[in-house]
Amino acid sequence: MTTRKIGAVSLVVRDYDEAIAWYARCLDFVVLADTDLGGGKRWVLVAPAREAATPLLLAQAATPEQAACIGGQTGGRVFLFLHTDDFARDRSRMLAQGVNFLEAPRHEAYGMVAVFEDLYGNKWDLLQVK
Repeated sequence: MTTRKIGAVSLVVRDYDEAIAWYARCLDFVVLADTDLGGGKRWVLVAPAREAATPLLLAQAATPEQAACIGGQTGGRVFLFLHTDDFARDRSRMLAQGVNFLEAPRHEAYGMVAVFEDLYGNKWDLLQVK
């Protein structure tokens, strides 16, 4: 049997340090790796927890074409889904850190959810699955 998984999801950002600071402060993410690759490139992985299955690879835009995609990698659709075991706790903490929620929390068949934006305008779901 072959074991496969998605190792990371790349997210184009304007600046490594700006993105690290926002994800750490606003979403309480941890930095799993921050390695200088030379030439201004870094290997930066962040995640909600050390044991998270799929971290985000923060990829600083290196060309004007890449910079044009910041905040719009999915054409305005929700891009990432942050699962939580306590929706109210995490939403309150995020609001206190200035995270912009685009809607009030709503109950769906699959759980409690609300859409928020990251610092670049990428849309996320905060989701507590039933």
